[in-house]
Amino acid sequence: MRAVGAEAADGSTGGTAGGSAGGADEAGRDRPSGLALELLVHGVGGTTPEEMLGDPRTERVSGDDTAAVHRRGDDVGGEERPEEYTDRPIPEAYCWSNLTSGNSARALWLILLPFMVANLAHWMRPAADPRRPAVRTHGVLVRLVSLSLTVLLTAAACQVALDLVAWQCAGTPECSAERDWLGFMAVDAGGSGGWWSQPGRRLALAALVPTALTVLLWWLSHRTWSAYESQPPWRRPVAEDEPEGAERPALCLPGFWYGRRHVARLRAAHTAAGFLTVAAAISAAAGRFDRGPGGAAALEALGWAVAALIAAGACWTVYAVCRRGRKERVADDSLDTLTVRLLPGAAAGVLALAVLHAAWSRPEWRSGGQLPGDETFAVLAVAQGVLIVALAAIGVLLHRAARVARTALAGLAAASVAMLACALGGVMSGGVTKWVSDWLDGSIAGPPTVLTWQSSAIPVLLGVVLVLLFSFLLQVRRHGSRLAGQVHEGYRAERAERDESRSRRIASSIARAAVTDSAPLLVGLIAAVTLLLGAAAVLGTWLTGEVPGTAADGAPDIVDGFADTVQTLGSWLVGFGFLLLLTMGRRAYRDASARRTIGILWDVGTFWPRAAHPFAPPCYAERAVPDLVWRMATWTQERPGGRLVISGHSQGSVLAAAAVWQLDPVTRRHVALLTYGSPLERLYGRWFPAYFGPRELGSLHRELDCWRNLWRLTDPIGGPVRLPADTDPDVDRGPLLDPLAYGRTAEQPLPAPILGHSDYQADPAFDEERDGLLARLRRGRLPAQQGAVPQAGDRPVAQAEAQTGAQAGPGKSSP
Repeated sequence: MRAVGAEAADGSTGGTAGGSAGGADEAGRDRPSGLALELLVHGVGGTTPEEMLGDPRTERVSGDDTAAVHRRGDDVGGEERPEEYTDRPIPEAYCWSNLTSGNSARALWLILLPFMVANLAHWMRPAADPRRPAVRTHGVLVRLVSLSLTVLLTAAACQVALDLVAWQCAGTPECSAERDWLGFMAVDAGGSGGWWSQPGRRLALAALVPTALTVLLWWLSHRTWSAYESQPPWRRPVAEDEPEGAERPALCLPGFWYGRRHVARLRAAHTAAGFLTVAAAISAAAGRFDRGPGGAAALEALGWAVAALIAAGACWTVYAVCRRGRKERVADDSLDTLTVRLLPGAAAGVLALAVLHAAWSRPEWRSGGQLPGDETFAVLAVAQGVLIVALAAIGVLLHRAARVARTALAGLAAASVAMLACALGGVMSGGVTKWVSDWLDGSIAGPPTVLTWQSSAIPVLLGVVLVLLFSFLLQVRRHGSRLAGQVHEGYRAERAERDESRSRRIASSIARAAVTDSAPLLVGLIAAVTLLLGAAAVLGTWLTGEVPGTAADGAPDIVDGFADTVQTLGSWLVGFGFLLLLTMGRRAYRDASARRTIGILWDVGTFWPRAAHPFAPPCYAERAVPDLVWRMATWTQERPGGRLVISGHSQGSVLAAAAVWQLDPVTRRHVALLTYGSPLERLYGRWFPAYFGPRELGSLHRELDCWRNLWRLTDPIGGPVRLPADTDPDVDRGPLLDPLAYGRTAEQPLPAPILGHSDYQADPAFDEERDGLLARLRRGRLPAQQGAVPQAGDRPVAQAEAQTGAQAGPGKSSP
C-alpha cells in the first residue's frame, strides 16, 4: 500500500511536499522537516535485525551486544540524504532479545521462579489511589510474602545439608557406611569418630552450603543490577508537564524504571534473612543440648546471646523490608547506607558466632532423629497463609473502592499469584528434601512431616490442573464448532465455495486464541485448591504428627496405600519437574521457537522492576525503556520537525508504550505509536489495572494523539486496547482478516496461512496505518480515522461475534 503512503507521507500532493530536510513556506515560517524515522521493537523471541528489517545486510548504529539499534546498510547515514526518504521513513530495529536470552546458563534463573512470581504479585494491585494507606499495606504484605520465600528456600537448603546429610546420615552408621564422601565426619557403630564427627562441627561444616547459596543469590542480584538495571533514565522534572496536585500514571514518573535504592535495601534485607536462617538452624540444635543435663553454663549463656542477636537481626530485617516502598517521582541515586552496608555484615557476624558456638567441643553430644526445628516449616506455611488471606482482603477492598472493568479476579489477582509463588516454593522445598531423603537411605528419620505432606499434595494438585485443562479443551472444541459455520460468511467478496476443512482450521484458531481470556479463572481455581491443600498439609501434621502412609496412622489399608503412593510419586515428580524445568530453560535460550512458546510468562514477569523480591530475575525493561526513550528524545531534538513512529509488536508494544510515557510533552508531539499483536489491555490491563487500566491507557492516548492498534481474533496474545467510551477517536483497527484470503484468489494464488500472532507487517493495514500516522504528525492535527472500519465483505461474521463475546473466552459472556 505504498500508494497511500506516497501521498500521505507529506500530507500533500505534487512535488513541493518534503523535498528537503527543511525550508520555509510562503509566509516565511519554518517548514517542518520531511524526514521520518520508524523505530521497530520486536516481541517475545529471538528476532534478529535481519528479520525485522528484511535485509541480510544490517549494521549496528548504537548500543552493544546486549541491546542495540540496527539499520540496513543502505540506510546508515540516511539523515544526511533526506531527498531519498521523501515518501518513506528510515527504518530502524531495536533488538533486546539478548536481555532475556543468550548464554544457556541463564536457564538456572528458572530456579528463581517463585521469587519472580512473588514480585509479579506486587504489581497486580487494584487501580486505587496510590496515596491510600491500604495501597501501602498491600505493598508491605507482598514484600513480607517475598521475605518468607527467601527464608523458606534457605531453610530447605539447611534441611538438606544440615539435617539430612550432616545430622542424620553422618550420624547413622548404616547410612554413612555406603557413602565414602561422608567418612571424615561419620560416626561409627560405637558412637565415636574423628574431629569432625561431633554433631556441632558437622553442622558448622554443612552450613557452608546454605551460606554459599545465600551469597550466590546476593551476587546474582548485584551483578544483574549492574548489567541490566543501572541505566540512567532520561532526566526531566515531573512538574514540567504535570499540574500541581495532579495524579499522573505511574509509568510517567521519572523514577519508575530506576529503583536502585529500593533494590539495594531489599537485597541487604534478604541476604541478612538468609544468613540469620542458617544461624538459627545451627543455634537451635546447639542450644537445646546446652540447656540439657550435660550442657555447660558458659556455652548455654553464649547460646542465649546468639539467640538474642538472631532475634534482633530478624527485627531489623523485617523493619527494613516494611519501612519504605519504591520512590518513583524522582530517579533516586541515594542509598540507605546503614541498612545496605551494615545489615548483611551484622547478620554474617551473627552466623559466624553461631558457627563458633556450635563447633565448640561437646564430647557427650550425639545426634539422633531429626534436627530441632521440625515445626519451622509448618510455622512458615501458616504465616504465608495468613499473609495471603490478608492480601486478598486488602485487594477486595481496593477493588471495591475503584472498580475497573475486566480486572482479573476482581482484586484477588495479587493474592492468587502470591499463593502460587508460595506453592512453588513449598513444592520445591518439600519435593527436593523428600527426594534427597529417599536417595540417602531409608534408615534415617527423613525430612520434617509437613514437607512430606506438601510433597504428597503434588499429585493431587496435578490431577486438579489436568481436569481443569481438559474441561477447557472441551470448551474450545465446542466453541470452534460453533464458529466453523460462520467463518466463510466473512469472505463474501471472494465468492469462494465453502471449504469445511478450511473453516474448521480458522474457527479452531479463533477458539484457541480466546482461551487467553479464561486465564484468570484457571489461576484463581488453582490458587484456591493450593490454599486448601496447604491447609490440609499443616492440619495433617499437627493432628496426626505422622508421615502420611505410615503404619502409625491407623488408617484402612486402601487409604494407607493411597497416601504412600502419592507421597512417593510426589517426591519423584519434583525431581522430574526440576530436570524438566532446566531442560526447557536451556532449550528456550538456545531455540527461538521454544523461547516464543514458553517465553510469554517469563517476559511478563521480568518486565516489571524488582519491587518485592531482590533475588528475582533481572528486569530487562529497566535497560530497554531508557534505551528507547534516549533514542526517541535525541533523534527528535537533533532534527526539529522530524517525525518518529515507534512500532511495537507483542511485548515490544508494551516497551514502546512505557517509553512513550517517559517522554516530555514537546518530544511526544513528534512521536506516533503503532502497536500490533499487543497485550496492553488483554493481559496487562486486566492483570495490572493500576498501571495499564482504562484510565492510564486513555491518558496515554490523550497525551500522545497519534496511536493506532492492530489486532486479530486468531491472536492468543494481542487484542484491542478498549479505551473508555468517551475517548475519541478510537485507536483500534480490527479485527483484521486472518487468513487474508479464504480460498485461492488472483492476489493469493496459493493458500494464505493463518498468521495468528505473527507477521502483522504482511497485512496491507500495517503500511496504511504507519503512513497515516506519519501524515498526521506532519499535518499536526487529527483527521477522521482512516481504515477504522473494514470495507463491506471484509469482516467475517465470526470476527464480529468475537468482538462482543468470543474474546471473553470459551463458555464466558462478553464483559
